[in-house]
Parts: sequence; structure tokens; C-alpha cells
Amino acid sequence: MKPKTLQQAIKHFSDEQTCIDEIAKLRWPDGKPVCPKCAGREHYYLATQSRWKCKNGKCAKQFSVKVGTIFEDSPIGLDKWLCAMWMLGSCKNGVSSYEIHRSIGVTQKTAWFMMHRIRLAMQNGSIEKFGGPGGEVEVDETFIGGKLKNMHSRKRNKIVREPA
Repeated sequence: MKPKTLQQAIKHFSDEQTCIDEIAKLRWPDGKPVCPKCAGREHYYLATQSRWKCKNGKCAKQFSVKVGTIFEDSPIGLDKWLCAMWMLGSCKNGVSSYEIHRSIGVTQKTAWFMMHRIRLAMQNGSIEKFGGPGGEVEVDETFIGGKLKNMHSRKRNKIVREPA
């Protein structure tokens, strides 16, 4: 059953295993998880830790549904991520980070961070990380640091002497 209201979405995504199953369906439509390290399809599920362990003898890494996605390196629970995704996807006029902040109980800064990642996933059509595994990401030139006149003379001389 797909939730039709925010209240139903919060109830539906309150169970951690339901969230894991939803993300697994998005990542692996064929139902077979793939090890992100060695791309192996032989694994077993560690129910107490909510992750898989690769059976490949050389790899033997553990992985969860978050690895390699927009949810990776985020301390925010999948219940909050999926509610925010539901809100963003079901509101025809869009949703602000302040509305997410009030609705799911995170700070506005956290909601802003989540909205950026979710919008990126919607733009790419995938919950995979930007650039994908080993993909190229192109960025413009930028100078990071202060003005040369404010730098220590040794550091300034080092930068000035290096050819561009």
C-alpha cells in the first residue's frame, strides 16, 4: 500500500525494515543486492545489523542500502529521508526546507541539506551518488583561500613561484 497522506507516509515509513525494503527496491529492481565493492551477487543478510555481507572470499565486505546513494554518510534515519522524499514528490507546488523541518522534526539546516540531495536524485532519475561510482564530475575553476597580501611571506612566495 502506497501512502496517500503525510500521516500515512509517516506511519508507513516508521518501520526501519519497510524503509530498507523500499530503498532496496529502488536500488536493485531485480531483487538481488549487488556488493558495491566487488559487484558480487553472492551474499547473505545480517538481520541484526540490517545489512548484507558479501560471500566473496577476497571481498567479504558488509554493505547496507545506504552505500553509494544520496543517503550515504548521513546520520539522518531512512524514516525521515523517505518522508521528505514523499513530501517533495507529492506536493505539486513544491515544498520548502522550512516545511520539511516542521513536518518531520529535523532542523531547517538538515532539511535544506536533504532537499538538495533529494532534488539531485530527482534530476538524475536515480538515488545513486552524484557522478556515480568512478564517474566524472566536472566543476568550474575556483580559488580557495585568502588574498595573497594577507598570506605569510613563505606561503605567498611558494604560490607566486609555482608555474600555473
